[in-house]
Amino acid sequence: MENFEFENHLELGTGIFTVPDISNILNLNYKKVHSLLNEYWDKRFASELGKKYSWSIHNNKAVSFHTLVEFYIFFQLKEVGVPTDQILNAHSDLSKRFNTTFPFAISEIINKMNCVGKRIVFEINENDLINLDSTKQLNMKFIKSFAHKLDFDNDNLANKFYPLGKAKSVVVDPSHQFGQPVIKNTNIFPQTIFNLHKAKETKKFIAESYEISLKQVNDAIEYCKIVA
Repeated sequence: MENFEFENHLELGTGIFTVPDISNILNLNYKKVHSLLNEYWDKRFASELGKKYSWSIHNNKAVSFHTLVEFYIFFQLKEVGVPTDQILNAHSDLSKRFNTTFPFAISEIINKMNCVGKRIVFEINENDLINLDSTKQLNMKFIKSFAHKLDFDNDNLANKFYPLGKAKSVVVDPSHQFGQPVIKNTNIFPQTIFNLHKAKETKKFIAESYEISLKQVNDAIEYCKIVA
């Protein structure tokens, strides 16, 4: 697998996601996101792995798309009580095995993540496992649902995320609008559609004005209502 250049600065095509963005897009508690990103992801991961996982934009912390994806896995592991040292060791081990800075954003790793009681297992192959001990059992529905909302590139690295699932039109694509949610195959923000809807414009008028389908209009409105 190709060894990817580390994304620790503002660069086109890698996405820009602040703490509120992470909270909204991943549907995670804002205070927990803020705390984990500051106390663990930056200080522990950055210092112990020798890499920087975020940068600052006008005093706001921001991360790339691949860190956004990895953060979801990290968040769920911390929620069930996996010690940070274990997560760090697993991340480092998997990073070396798969030759990538973002192992928690690789399809093989996400899809082969399972639970055995309160033990979380990353299956490398039939005879090679990485185990993490947790204090609570991880609800694998969260992880499986998350994996089903991701698209992966030819290197099996996540490259798109569908917050409402792939049947819906809203997508997070780092190659469009710096990764902010847009209506698929356009650069239209869902909030733009939602604002017109709130202003009492008809869905038919909105669809015709932006040359999109009624389904796309409805999907945009649904997304904005969820993250409001």
